Amino acid sequence: MLLISARKRFKKLSIIMSEKRIAVRKIVEQGILPLFYCYSQSVGLDVIRTLCKAGVRAVEYTNRGVAALENFTAMKKTLSAEFPDLSLGIGTIKTVEEAEAFVQAGADFIVAPIVNPAVAAVAQKAGLLWIPGCMTPTEIFQAQQHEAAIIKLFPAGTLGPGFLNAIRILFPKQMFIPTGGVEINEDNFREWFRAGVTAVGLGSKLISEEVLIDANYDHLYAKTQLAMQIAQKVKNEIYPKS
Repeated sequence: MLLISARKRFKKLSIIMSEKRIAVRKIVEQGILPLFYCYSQSVGLDVIRTLCKAGVRAVEYTNRGVAALENFTAMKKTLSAEFPDLSLGIGTIKTVEEAEAFVQAGADFIVAPIVNPAVAAVAQKAGLLWIPGCMTPTEIFQAQQHEAAIIKLFPAGTLGPGFLNAIRILFPKQMFIPTGGVEINEDNFREWFRAGVTAVGLGSKLISEEVLIDANYDHLYAKTQLAMQIAQKVKNEIYPKS
């Protein structure tokens, strides 16, 4: 009985670990993490469908409006059938209550603008990737103590690649993703990847208000493909395959 129980616990742990690794792998492979909020469920679905058609398999929907939980729940159900390999995460999670609600709704990973150990605990219990936002070396260290596989540098536009260049030696194995102010062009991507980021977070620079209002999904599709192509080109330059 003890052996069977141990095997069950090991199997459950393996599943949990694989779910977290899968989310990390998708973000690393695509080199970008699109993020947005839209009050309209139908528009939100069309945005994510467009991102998926462009090759994205990890998307962050942000918890920034009264309809966020309802929208996320419905979109997750629909998208799970249409794109079963999509990891749909939830962002702007600051409290345990928010984290638990979105875990229940099926979130595949959790992103936060702050370091809240209690939210980290919710993510760990659910076996999910937790990406906290940090702005100082102290916050980065605290996030590491709570098993943050990826850390969000936020706001990236204020910190800049020079910040990561300066502190990178202190955290040699840590994965980072800058969010807030990253520009979709080779020079900016190159600066960030050369500084040592794993991927770049893209919000309004990719999914603009105009795209949401005008439903300009052809533009979004083209810009998403461009961003991914730039990310891959820059990564291949900096980390050439042997």
